[in-house]
Amino acid sequence: MEDVITEIPPPSRFFQEDLNNFIPPSPSLPLPFLVLSNPKPDKPLRPSLLVIALSSPSLYIFHHLSTKTLIGSFILPEIPFSGISVEPSLGDKTCNIYSLNDEDNSTLLVSVQHGVSAERSHFVARLLIGEDIVPERVLILDSIQSSNFRGKLSPDETYAFKLETLAERKGSGGGNVDFSLLKGLDYFPSGSMIDGLAAALLSRCQLKNIKGTLCVSWPEFGSSVVTLIRSLLQRNVLPSLDLSLKGVVQDQYARFNRIRHQPYDTELYT
Repeated sequence: MEDVITEIPPPSRFFQEDLNNFIPPSPSLPLPFLVLSNPKPDKPLRPSLLVIALSSPSLYIFHHLSTKTLIGSFILPEIPFSGISVEPSLGDKTCNIYSLNDEDNSTLLVSVQHGVSAERSHFVARLLIGEDIVPERVLILDSIQSSNFRGKLSPDETYAFKLETLAERKGSGGGNVDFSLLKGLDYFPSGSMIDGLAAALLSRCQLKNIKGTLCVSWPEFGSSVVTLIRSLLQRNVLPSLDLSLKGVVQDQYARFNRIRHQPYDTELYT
């Protein structure tokens, strides 16, 4: 006779998806939204250039830029407000929007200091590009994930590559190479992959026929990559701004801004 206590129970007569029917669905998260300092802004904002900083080096560079004005924030309801500093800090999980030293908001910076999940990436991209903010041109700054790179990446070497939308490649001069926002920078190697919010943002630019450029750099942290990104920005993107890091030890930024993105499903293959 079988021992009803120790015997392995028979398989359930229900499939797992049927069992889930008895569990109430989880409440959906509130939608992300923008909060602007001007209570009655001229929406949508129409900057000539929108810079979106995702990588640690780019966040560090713009954090120490004095000629910027906070004009708003992007709110993800799942990101807690507890522990956020009164003054902007690299250690905070925030997404602030700045005007870069001009009254007409012709150049805007979005500083994304927290990760965005795969299911939120496309929604965030829609809010930042094409709805409340309609830019003429977009520059996205992110880091290379070694697992997505086809080839060997040395931690002792510094790299930067770019991806562009069709509108950016064509430019206004019918394919004029000099019109490229990051002239002379090599394209991201074929067979490598970009994922997460960076992929969603560049895809959004392509969909809206906006001139968009994604610049990815390696390694994720280090003074050498900070120097490289600062040089690219100073030479090609924002030549009128002083991006020097006077009196700041570049290696110190890592302890303030160890923001690592979670794996995402949003992907771009080249």
